[in-house]
Amino acid sequence: MLVLVAPGQGAQAPGFLTPWLDLPGVRDRMEAYSAASGLDLIRYGTEADADEIRDTAVAQPLLVAAGLVSSYALFGDDLSHAGGKISAVAGHSVGEFTAAALAGVLTDEEAVKLVAIRGQAMAEAAAVTETGMSAVLGGDPEDVVAHLGKLGLTPANMNGAGQIVAAGTVEQLAALAEDKPEKARVIPLKVAGAFHTEHMAPAVDTLRSAVAGLIPNDPQIPYVSNRDGQVLEATAGGLELVDRLVGQVANPVRWDLCMETFTDRGITGMVELAPGGTLTGLAKRALKGVTAVPLKTPDDIEKAKALIAETEESAS
Repeated sequence: MLVLVAPGQGAQAPGFLTPWLDLPGVRDRMEAYSAASGLDLIRYGTEADADEIRDTAVAQPLLVAAGLVSSYALFGDDLSHAGGKISAVAGHSVGEFTAAALAGVLTDEEAVKLVAIRGQAMAEAAAVTETGMSAVLGGDPEDVVAHLGKLGLTPANMNGAGQIVAAGTVEQLAALAEDKPEKARVIPLKVAGAFHTEHMAPAVDTLRSAVAGLIPNDPQIPYVSNRDGQVLEATAGGLELVDRLVGQVANPVRWDLCMETFTDRGITGMVELAPGGTLTGLAKRALKGVTAVPLKTPDDIEKAKALIAETEESAS
């Protein structure tokens, strides 16, 4: 069984989109996504420097667009073909919107447009108070969470594989750097705010208004939610999934629970959409026995197709 996953903010790097534009149809799709987002995503993905694409309002639609074009490169023009080849979809943070489009809940344009609104709203919320995030690597997870609580920080990303991302004010993060949890390292992250915390409450309101009147489809592929690792299937309804996407802006990402669900469902293979690497890295440490292939460039497509074919063959 195979899961298709989409990375979140921080996976982008300057110029990462350039090789994908050589593939048929990619430029046309990126132009359509640029129109939906109101941003020149081709320029941002090919020419912009690290500071420009670190901007939350830019990074989020760029990542979703890249994930979508790489999925078409993998499965062809009709993503409904993916349903017979993969057992579940999931995304980390903003990658959940990519996954929602893959599951057929949102159209590509709806996903990119909503993410552009989400990214701008989160950037505006982050500008109210100077906040940020730091990765805490190692240590006992329960002790780390308790230590963060003592400092007033939120465990915003519970990523599993010994990684918890703390979020809060710059003063709180400075205190964490001075007073680390036992047996843990702390690495400041180059992000523009305390995402998935109470600091993002204004962005939740903005996104809730943006989805009002939206008529989503039911998921056509099982969808593993960041909220709690729960699997949403066709009977769950697209409205519940969209409600989870809205609330997720200010709620912690429980990728650890998503990976537990992958294990419970017997997942043996993972393909991470572009720009891949982050989630497959976590999988290699936490999902023993699972073969993980990241789509970093188009050169990785054949490896991903081989894994998909191998997984299909072993299931038959």
